[in-house]
Amino acid sequence: MSGQKKSVPLALVSVGIWATLSTSAKLLLKDLPDLQVLGVSGALAFAFMLIMLFATGAYKKLKNYKPRQYLQMAGLGFLGLFLYSALYYYAIGVLTAGEACILNYLWPIMLVLFSCLLLKEKMTVRKAAALILSFAGVAALSFGGAAGGGRWAGVAACVAAAACYGLYCVLNKKTDFDQTVLMTVVWFTVTVCACILGPLTETWVKTDLRQSLGLVWIGVFVNAVAYLTWGMSLKYAKSTALIANLAYLVPVLSLALSALVLKEPVTWQAALALVLIVGGILLQSMKTGEKNRE
Repeated sequence: MSGQKKSVPLALVSVGIWATLSTSAKLLLKDLPDLQVLGVSGALAFAFMLIMLFATGAYKKLKNYKPRQYLQMAGLGFLGLFLYSALYYYAIGVLTAGEACILNYLWPIMLVLFSCLLLKEKMTVRKAAALILSFAGVAALSFGGAAGGGRWAGVAACVAAAACYGLYCVLNKKTDFDQTVLMTVVWFTVTVCACILGPLTETWVKTDLRQSLGLVWIGVFVNAVAYLTWGMSLKYAKSTALIANLAYLVPVLSLALSALVLKEPVTWQAALALVLIVGGILLQSMKTGEKNRE
């Protein structure tokens, strides 16, 4: 199979795995503390990335970086995956899994916003319209279901999580770190932060076989394998826009999975929010996609 023919199947593997995160996390978070799930799954992701570091020979690049650069990588990890995941897990516990995943896909819009603020990219009418459309989706979902401070706190946590990941992407764009080295340091940072803060704020519990398998699934497959196959897909693809647009299947599949597995109702507010948020993302990326096809 040629590289181009591999790109879409590899991307769909990533999409399929990522679509399971909110449902898997929802099941685990019913019995396990947030930071325990994050710490253990982060440790498994770090172990996987460490294996990849040596398997690919990327470990040779470790000597190329100075302590200050490793601190930068750790800072990116704290912002982009520790804070992001901690906020997202909190939101999953308060909202339905499907709703949390829909709101999580604000991160591409946050990437556009921070690119304009930090990278001095131009704020066009198209981008502004996309921002308004996506945040209209947040408003639609905020007033769905049972009203209350807890629900709005969950929405706020999800929006903050998306902001953290969008900012992480922009800051990462400004660096030239090897991504295998970076992700190894990032998951090490996540593990250390969760394992220090977790026992201080939560009571960690012993896991049973089902919970352990769930942690392995999130740690190895969601946190590591899916990112690896996604990176390979982008490497093989002739059209990056085509592959990137496949990522917007994740909230759709996640909503369907949470309805099937968790028996969560698919409300009209959630459906409307999905259309508005994904519509906003597609609107702002439309011009880029046209350029890539030319």
